[in-house]
Amino acid sequence: MKGKRYTTEDKIRMLREADRGEKSIQDICREANLSVVSFHRWKRQFGQMDINEARRLKELERENSELKKMLAESLLKNRVLEAVCEKKL
Repeated sequence: MKGKRYTTEDKIRMLREADRGEKSIQDICREANLSVVSFHRWKRQFGQMDINEARRLKELERENSELKKMLAESLLKNRVLEAVCEKKL
């Protein structure tokens, strides 16, 4: 069974709720149907991050993946052109 996918904002909201100390980590995880291990993984990943910083990080990761795709396509085109030029010679 596949678990629920939480947004970055949801993850940070749960981390901040735990930081306030009103509820224990186990209670927060139980309400969200989340394992404590996942909670601590999120804490390591998003621990001191603000929601705006997390959004910016997500945007940068998306931009980085697009740039990597563009580079891969460019390198592939170059290899094809080099192969065609070698065959003509």
